[in-house]
Formats: sequence, structure tokens, C-alpha cells
Amino acid sequence: MSTEYNNTPNLKRSVQWSWLFKMAWRDSRRNRSRLFLFVSSIILGIAALVAIYSFGYNLREDINSQAATLVGADLVISGNKPADKNLQPMLDSLGTEHSQERNFASMVLFNKSGDTRLVQIRALQGNFPYYGNIETTPVSASKSFRTGQYAIVDAALMQQYKARLNDSIKIGNLTFLIAGTLNQAPGQTGLSAGIAPVVYIPMQYLEKTGLVDKGSRINYNFYYKFDKSTDVDKLAEKLDAQLDKSSLHYETIETRKQNTGRAFSDLNRFLSLVGFIALLLGCIGVASATQIYVREKVASIAVLRCLGVKASEAFLIFLIQIAGIGLIGSVIGAALGTLVQQLLPMVLKDFLPFSVTSSVSWLALGQGVVLGIIISVLFAMLPLISIRNISPLNTLRSAFENVSLGRDPLRWLVYLLILGFMLGFSYLQLNDWKASIAFSVAILVAFLILTLMALVLMWLIKLLMKASWSYLVRQGFANLYRPNNQTVILMVSIGLSTAFICLLIFMQSMLIKQVTLSASGNQPNMILFDIQTAQEKGVLDITKKYKMPVIQQVPIVTIKLDQINNKTAATLPKDSTADNLRKAFGYEYRVTYRDYLTSSEKIAEGKWIGKAEEGAAIPVSVDERMARRLDIKLKDKLVFNVQGTPMNTYVASLRKVNWNKVQTNFQVVFPTGVLEEAPQFHVLLTHVPSGEASSKYQQAIVKQYPNVSIVDLGLVLTILDQILDKIGYVIRFMSGFSIATGIIVLIASVRISKYQRIKESVLLRTLGGSRKQILVITALEYLFLGSLSALTGILIAVGGAWLLAKYNFEIPFQVNYIPALILFGLTAALTIIIGLLNSRGVLNRPPLEVLRSDT
Repeated sequence: MSTEYNNTPNLKRSVQWSWLFKMAWRDSRRNRSRLFLFVSSIILGIAALVAIYSFGYNLREDINSQAATLVGADLVISGNKPADKNLQPMLDSLGTEHSQERNFASMVLFNKSGDTRLVQIRALQGNFPYYGNIETTPVSASKSFRTGQYAIVDAALMQQYKARLNDSIKIGNLTFLIAGTLNQAPGQTGLSAGIAPVVYIPMQYLEKTGLVDKGSRINYNFYYKFDKSTDVDKLAEKLDAQLDKSSLHYETIETRKQNTGRAFSDLNRFLSLVGFIALLLGCIGVASATQIYVREKVASIAVLRCLGVKASEAFLIFLIQIAGIGLIGSVIGAALGTLVQQLLPMVLKDFLPFSVTSSVSWLALGQGVVLGIIISVLFAMLPLISIRNISPLNTLRSAFENVSLGRDPLRWLVYLLILGFMLGFSYLQLNDWKASIAFSVAILVAFLILTLMALVLMWLIKLLMKASWSYLVRQGFANLYRPNNQTVILMVSIGLSTAFICLLIFMQSMLIKQVTLSASGNQPNMILFDIQTAQEKGVLDITKKYKMPVIQQVPIVTIKLDQINNKTAATLPKDSTADNLRKAFGYEYRVTYRDYLTSSEKIAEGKWIGKAEEGAAIPVSVDERMARRLDIKLKDKLVFNVQGTPMNTYVASLRKVNWNKVQTNFQVVFPTGVLEEAPQFHVLLTHVPSGEASSKYQQAIVKQYPNVSIVDLGLVLTILDQILDKIGYVIRFMSGFSIATGIIVLIASVRISKYQRIKESVLLRTLGGSRKQILVITALEYLFLGSLSALTGILIAVGGAWLLAKYNFEIPFQVNYIPALILFGLTAALTIIIGLLNSRGVLNRPPLEVLRSDT
């Protein structure tokens, strides 16, 4: 370290900050490349978080500015049944202008090709939307389709079935000309269009389609525009009680802001946690690099101590260095994050029902810089506090002794601060202490497993090393436990990166498998619903005519839950403790009745009763997950509303239901002898052997029974694959920061350890070792490190995937190990390549250099 001795402070003199900054600056001049490597590992982590924070702030601003176009009106009143006659005059009197919409799922038939598809029909009356537009091609179609028997059809649907303008589609009993292509509807996202493509028709033709029959599942929407002077939210609150009695609910621009903001804050929190993973990987690099740096500086610090510098002042010199370089790295990361934020709206466009701006967020920049400095200092603190224990005597014996940190009480304080930081940061993202603790514990456990594995590896190599092994193998393995080894840092950084990426791959694979249908056998791959009782026999006849098996046929009744043990929606407390019950009372349940259990059900508690006794209380069976959510127990009394008729029931049994099986499953099952006369529709499950057979079968059903809706699970699988691919793309985009950070940490760790290896490599060359031998020794070391780190990371991912599958998603644990094997090979190869590339600089140094200076 370069110093001016006459400026060295006296032991009794107070701390002179100007001198400390000057010393930190002077010492950094010959070490800046190494110091920059210390924080290069956190640059991408800071960039990820700044990008996500900027995106989140811009998202909130855009939600506030575009909420009106998402709703399309000042007030929307919705329900799933027609408004009461007494309520209709009030609905008609609201607003300066109003429109109506009926929307429901139905089949459409493309007359030109004969293809059929389940779509979302929206029958519109009035000038809705009042804010924003229904975007069509041609533009005039958004208005002209309302004037006659026309339709506008979703763009993806037009492309899929090769339909063109002025082609015709059949909806129910009517044929409509296609007046335009629908590009965007208020509040619609790319994903929702893929799942349920929209077709608009004028409402005046709805009755003639024959699709509005008793038992049809139709949503009724009333849209209102008010004068600017009207307080719409206050008006809606006054109407709330009256609307609630009629099972109607409302939405205003303000409530849409809140709901949309809440929904996308969850996305933002998830992305923040992904960025936090990248940042944690960078923290490992900061801690390890600082530790190696301090080891190199022991002699210089000991000299300073001999000249009268206090231990605390020596500590502050290097703390200033780390904080300064941390500031530079944070600023670079924040600037990079601002650039990355320009890409996030494009990556997430299919998930957003509105456009997101990409303006610079100074608040996010400031947060990133402050966070970067805190992390640089906090995670560098463990090795830095060892400076306090360096005495002047180390000038004589620094080559033979290492400074020990094991008994330093400040070490444990730093550990607590790091744990507190992780817990606090995760809580800020999740807003849930249990989830924050679980997340922090999971990260900590992964750290400990990888660290323990590294220590066990070093112990085993020492124990098993034999003199009979070849010289190169012994040297390569010995590098794993020699002083200044990099085994722990590389295993933790590589292992965590591998574990995180592999876990994402496993979970995506398992979720896709839950909807993957076998092309062979008799597994159901087509569902017919909305079959009216009078149509049941006819649909069966068509199914048999086309030689399709009837795998399952069940009646479904729509009911509401009015009471649980005499508790009603009106008697619930207003706070959030009753949110689950409040949702339960507002929810419509689709139930069935039968006297048997299906293959996807088994009784968890109580006794199955399949037939009701006349005059007695009605026994029902409840799904155990629903019971757990609503705190329902055996013998509890439930009052259901069946199309206006109250039914007193009690919980006779709790069922464990396999919801992953492709068949009809129900939260509540009634016994026979109760609901047979209630308004109902039927569902039929069958298996079609091919796409051609599916097309012919659907055409026959739709032509004779246009109200029957058909879900082709093969098509659903294709759409779901596309959705999961898009979700996977978003996850991969964000996890790319973790991968890149892991690579940077790896490069930085190996490059820093290069300075520790110069003497060893030069000594080997002085003793006659060839360039090839040194490369082989290095390759063996990194092959073993990379392979074992990747393998450990994959095993951690397997354990994490099993826990998530069992306790979170509740799905079977079935993973595809081929991507994991590919990831294992790539990780090991990358570790070797980086290690060898960094070794080139060492090999280019002449042997005489070892005699001239220390590194």
C-alpha cells in the first residue's frame, strides 16, 4: 500500500476522514480491476430490480391513466341473471347514457369451412365503450356491425380458420356476416383472447339465435356514462345494498384501478423475488471476493499497524473502498436496469390489457443505488471485520498464519444483519411474514446444503487422496482443499444458479403434464356442456352414431350458499377476517346429485350417503379443501339457495378429490332424490380418436343443438401450451439475470483466484511443468467443481419441486430429467471453459516473476 508516513495519524488522535479517503483512493489505484470484479456480480441484480421497480411504478401510473378505457364506462353493473322487474326501472334511469351487453360461451360454425369453435359471444346494445374503442379492421366495423345482422370476430380466430370479411358464421339459429376483424376489446389481453376468443353481435338478434333458454349461463352487463360532476363511487356505494339483494355487483373506474393494481402488484412481487435471487448470487461474489482481497492485503495492513494506524482506521480504509466501488457498481446497474425496463413491456404485453410506458423512474433508480451500496457493504463486512484482528506482528508471520474470524462476536452480528436483510426484503415483496420466512429459510437451506457439500468434498478428497494416483490428478484434486481454494464460493454460486433455473424447468414441465392428454386409450378429450334435459337423448344418439364412448354423463345444478351454521353475508364482520366466507356467499356453485363415488374421490371423514330420506335433513358431501377454506366440519348446517328455493342440508362427509383427473369433479355433491326437478343442464365426456372425427362430430352436434357448447381438450392443450410458453418466456427472461449473474460471479471468482494461483503455476513451470500439464490440472479442478456444483443444484431443485408439487400446487411429482441433464452438461462445460480462459494469463507470466514480486 502506498502511504506518506508523515501523514500517518497518531494513535491518540481522533479519526481524520480526509486522510482515510486519501489512503483508500491511493490503495485502490493498483487494485481497481480487482475491486470492480467485487461488485460486477451485483450489477445485474441491481439492474433486474431497478427494471422491475421502474416497470411497477410506470404500471401503476398507466393503470391510473388508462383505467377508464379498461372499464369502458363510468359504472358497470353485472350479474348472471336478468335484473328483477322492480329493479329494472332504476337501472334504466341511471346515467346520461347507458348500454347493455349479454355475454356467454357458445359454439360458432364457420359456414365456408364447416369448422366449429367455442367462443365468447358478446351481444351489445348502445354506444359502449364510452372510453377507449373496440379496435377493428376496418375501423368502421366497430360501429357498422351494430346496424344489421353482422358480427366482428377475433383476429386470431379469423386467422386460425382462414375466414375473411363478408364470410358468414352461424351462431345458434342465425347466420351473421363478418363485418370486421376484432383486434382489441376493452380490458382484453392477448392470453384471454387465446383462451376465449370474442365474437361481437348486435343484441337485437340475440333472442332469434335461440341461445337464451332457461338454464343458459349468461352474464348481464349494464354500462353507464355520467356527467363529470357526478361522484360515481359514492353513488355506487348507495346502490350496493339494493344490487346485492338482486345478486348484482358493480365496478367503477376507481375499483378497477384498485383491482388491476392489486393483480399486477402480485406479478411485480414475483418478478422482484426473481431479481432478488440474482442479487443474492451477486452477494456471494461480493463476500468471497472481499475475503480473498483482504487476505492479499494482510501484509500491507500489518505495515500500517506498525506505523501507528489504529485497527479501526485500517478497517475504515477498506470499508471506504468497498462502499465507493459499490456506489459505482450500483449506478452502472441502475443505468442498465433503466435500459432493460424498455424491454419488460414487450415481454409482458400478452399479460397486460393496456399499454405500459417506459419512462425513467428516478425513485427506482435511487432505490437501486441505495440497495447496491447496502449490499456491497453488508456482504463485504464478514471478511472486512477480520482487519481489526491484524496485528503489527503479522508483518513477520503473515506468510504462515491466516487471520481467524471464528471467535469474533461481530461475525455473528453480521450474520444476523444479513438474515434480517433477506427477511425484510422478501417481506416488502410478499407482504406476508409466513411466506417471507419460508422464502428466506429455503434460500438459507440451499446455501447451507451447498456449503456443507463443499466442506464434505474437501474432507473426502483429503481422506481419499492416494499417492498411487497420477501426478496431474493429485494436483487437480489437491487444488480443491489447498489454502486460498475456491471450492465453497464456486459450489454455492454455481449450485444456486443451477438449482433456481432447474426448479423453474421442473415446475413448468409438471404444470404442462397436468393438462397433457394421451392420444391413445379411452381417456376423455372432449366435453359437451349446456345440454338441456330434453336434448340429452338426442346428443347421446349422435355420440353413438359416431361411435364415440360415453365416458361420463352428469347433471349439473347451479346453486348459491346462503348460510353456514346460521351465518349469512349480512352478519359477517366488515374486516378482512371474513373474506373467504364473503366470497363463498357470493359464489355460484355447480353441483350434482348421485348415489355413488367416482374414481377420483374417496371419503376423508364421515359417511357417504347417496340417497336422501323423505322429510329428513339433506346430507351433502363437501370437498375437504373447500371445508378447510371455509372452516366447515362434519354435521355443520348449510342452507343452499336452489333457484330461489332454500334447502337445509348438513355435512355428512368430507371428500378428498383428485382435481387433476380429466373428469367432472364437484365441491358439493347432493344425494339422489332431491335435485331431480331443479333447473339443470347436463355434461357429457367422450373420447374422439382423431382431429377429423372431432370436426365431424362437433359439426353434427352444433347443427342440431346449437346451444350445446363443446370443449375440445386437444385444442385447450395447444392453447395452454402457448400460454405456458409465454409464461415460461417471462420467467426465463427474468431468470436470465440469475444465469448471467451466476456466470459473472463464476468469472469474477475464478479471475480473483487467478491472482492466488500465479505463484503456484509459476513454481510448477519453474520446476519443469509444461503448459499442457498446468492446463490439465486446472481442467480437472474445474470439471470436478462444475460437475458437483451442478449436480447438487439439480438435487436441490428436485427437492424443491417435490415440496411445491405436494404442498403448494397439490399435483403429482413427475418431472422430465432430460433438461436437467442438458443443464448439468452446459454448467460443467462452462465452468471448465471459464477456468481455462482465465488460466491463460497465468501461463503467460515468465517464471522469473515469482522471484521479483508478490502478486
